[in-house]
Amino acid sequence: MFSAMAQNNSTTEVNVGVILNLDTGVGKVGLSCLKMALSDFYNSRSFYNTRLVLHVRDSNKDVVKAASAALDLMNNEKVEAIIGPQTSMQANFVINLGGQAHVPIISFSATSPALSSLRSPYFFQATQNDSSQVNPITALVQAFGWRQVVPIYVDNYYGESFIPYLTDALQNVDVRVPYRSAVPPRATDEQIASELYKLMTMQSRVFVVHMLPHLGSRLFAKAEEIGLMEKGCVWIVTNGLAELLNSTVVGSMQGVLGVKTHVGRRKELESFRVRWKRQFQRENPGVVDAPELNVFGLWAYDAAFALAMAVEKVGGRNGNGYASSGFVHYDSENSSTQLDTFGVSRNGRKLRDELLAIRFRGLTGEFSMVSGQLQSSTFEVVNVNGNGERLVGFWSPQSGLTRKLNVAANASVVYLTSESNLGPVIWPGDSLSVPKGWVAPTNGKKLRVGVPVKSGNSSFVKLIKDPSTNRTQFTGFCIEVFNAVIDQMPCAVPFDFIPFSKPNGESAGSYNDMIYQVYLGNFDAVAADMTIIANRSLYVDFTLPYTDSGVTMIVPIKSMEMKNAWVFLKPWTWELWVTTCCFFLFVGFVVWLLEHRINNDFRGPPSHQVGTSFWFSFSTMVFAHREQVVSNMARIVLIIWCFVVLVLTQSYTASLTSLLTVQQLRPTLTNVNELLKNKVNVGFPNGSFVLEMLREFVPLEPSQIKVYKSLQHLGELFENGDIEAAFDEIPYVKLFIAKHCSNYAMVGPIYKTAGFGFAFPRGSPLVRDVSRAILNVTEGNKMKEIENAWFTSATACPDSSAAASSASLGLNSFWGLFLIAGSASLSTLTIFVAMFLYKHRKIWTRFDPEVSLWQKIRMVSKIFDEKDLSSHTFRKNSELQNRSPNHVIDVVNGSPNNNFPPSPSSCSNQTEFNFTAHEEPGRPSST
Repeated sequence: MFSAMAQNNSTTEVNVGVILNLDTGVGKVGLSCLKMALSDFYNSRSFYNTRLVLHVRDSNKDVVKAASAALDLMNNEKVEAIIGPQTSMQANFVINLGGQAHVPIISFSATSPALSSLRSPYFFQATQNDSSQVNPITALVQAFGWRQVVPIYVDNYYGESFIPYLTDALQNVDVRVPYRSAVPPRATDEQIASELYKLMTMQSRVFVVHMLPHLGSRLFAKAEEIGLMEKGCVWIVTNGLAELLNSTVVGSMQGVLGVKTHVGRRKELESFRVRWKRQFQRENPGVVDAPELNVFGLWAYDAAFALAMAVEKVGGRNGNGYASSGFVHYDSENSSTQLDTFGVSRNGRKLRDELLAIRFRGLTGEFSMVSGQLQSSTFEVVNVNGNGERLVGFWSPQSGLTRKLNVAANASVVYLTSESNLGPVIWPGDSLSVPKGWVAPTNGKKLRVGVPVKSGNSSFVKLIKDPSTNRTQFTGFCIEVFNAVIDQMPCAVPFDFIPFSKPNGESAGSYNDMIYQVYLGNFDAVAADMTIIANRSLYVDFTLPYTDSGVTMIVPIKSMEMKNAWVFLKPWTWELWVTTCCFFLFVGFVVWLLEHRINNDFRGPPSHQVGTSFWFSFSTMVFAHREQVVSNMARIVLIIWCFVVLVLTQSYTASLTSLLTVQQLRPTLTNVNELLKNKVNVGFPNGSFVLEMLREFVPLEPSQIKVYKSLQHLGELFENGDIEAAFDEIPYVKLFIAKHCSNYAMVGPIYKTAGFGFAFPRGSPLVRDVSRAILNVTEGNKMKEIENAWFTSATACPDSSAAASSASLGLNSFWGLFLIAGSASLSTLTIFVAMFLYKHRKIWTRFDPEVSLWQKIRMVSKIFDEKDLSSHTFRKNSELQNRSPNHVIDVVNGSPNNNFPPSPSSCSNQTEFNFTAHEEPGRPSST
């Protein structure tokens, strides 16, 4: 038997130390739960060989006393493990002692995340690490759209170790922490009030409180007293304060949101609550205001269970219990303190390994300490209301914020951070509307809004200085828009315009320099014609744009006087001229082919037929053709072609009239490629991003670049011939064109930008509300009124881009008509050829070795050149001749019966016919 343990028949007693602040609620509840845990454990496991014996020490809220108690327990009581200490500051020193003595230190209430960074293999944090709370807090901030958060924390090891984790998590979701409020642990009411008054002078009204209840209750009481628990404020408390709320504290915390560890409601837990309350009253009959069972007591219960299980496994592994000597001492002749004399536990390493391997289901759920750290669980989001708290939702690492807890495992669960996933929240001031998270500061401080100083007369930003009063008046399109936007804000935002200038009144730098001044904190905002670009967004946050976006080229336009002798060719492009001529020839050929065998007008010598075809086709242009067509297919072709000719002639007439009567304007340059080819000088605005932006698209030589300081200067450069083109943003280009009607035009591509916006410091809560106000202004009539006030001349000018467009009609305008005419002509031609070849198919199908293919083609061609006597045209003539033979004879004798001369063709045909038909036999012919 050795001093650390006592063997009683079949059981071995193992000494375990307990270090708590016994005059606090957490200490009393924790000790009570430890005793109940061991009682429940061994009552249900009476056959175990080991029994834990608790040796309790009171640290009296003192770090030194906690360390002294740990030394006493190790040296005198020879404890194999220590449960505690209670606070993170006490644990910071005791952990080192446990690591040196190989004694596991198990804390169920020291929640500081810095403790795990000590990396002591003998420290077990059987509680939720405070760093696990930053994710649910960040999810709440995201859900309600707040952009700034001020943490308020106790200025000690417990508070300081939590803030870096919270700050990093907020910055990862683009939430700014403009200030950190540190409250001393023993702060007086005056100190607390002074810090709260400092917070009232700031814009942000979202506060995250991380401190213990004894200090937190005083903080909220003072906040309610000075008016920081009114409507518009947001307070979020961490687990250390949310878990220990009681009726005396909640009165000053109405509307507060809290994050606390979720403990499921199970029968075993409810039964334990009843038993614990009965046991605590039996052990502490004199306590009037008994504390409530909290999650720290449940963690103490589970920690005792885990230690008892680990000790039993170590004792059972050796068969005869623990090693014969619990500690090995290394005495030193020069040792002068207890730190030099305490030994090293023989069983510490085994006990540590068993604690790391423990897995069981405790009162708080699944209990396991991976790398000495209790694994994160689900958190509850509670809302303080009335005499207690109200559950509004849950947060889990897998699902994020949810109104109801989904315990079923689902691989497709989406992480949610939306306000709609929470129940209704009653905010401070009994408000149901979500606070916007910021207010105008109450210390009389106004926003410092920077305004650029521009040379010349600018319609966007204009500074007018009154020499009599020496005061500067700020006006212009951008200034008017900014004033209108501020008027749309949900609350009053006082501000002052400050010119960005040197003492002599000149501009102090470029727009990028102004942006950097906002980044340094010298300006709270910038109201200017400032374009939103990626490089600037690295230093400031921009609102939504309130103007058009893009960069384009502006060039002069010149009048094109039509005094050319060939002006009649200008209405059409050469493609259209060539296409039209080809179709005239093609349609004439098709009509000749269809009419040649059945129409005498399309017969005769070859030269006569070619001339007739050309004459017929081109005469349709003025509808002067006299030849009649008798074929139905030719008529179809001619009807369609006449419609096409009608459209072409009318379009030609209209275009030619416009060329001869309307002044024609043309840009001197039409695109960037022509600019680069001619190597002309190009203007760029001074100090603008335009030149750097276009270097990739418009590679110019340095000698070609000319800088202008204002739109007036730009006009002078154009008039003097110093430049032939310029690049600028679309709002400036439109304003310049509006002031010089019909003299300049926008040409070439538009290089996209985000437009004009107002700049604020990164993370500013004003950005969201100002952007919403911009939407209200731009969607209403106010923006139109401002534009009309500053750009009235723009409406009086014609569209120069339309005047600069080409007046020539191209093939693209008529290709559909040509397609219809060509399809109809080809279809009729194909049908005619097929019918003709089929009619004379015997020529092709007859097999005759002496007749070659070329001879067959000549035979078919000869047949085609002959009249088609079967046609209705020639059949009609034959019928007329058969009915009037006397008339034919009279014609032959030169004495016609009518008063009209016969046609030559009719005369020849009828003479031949009558000579053969009426010749008397045996009498010579009169011919």
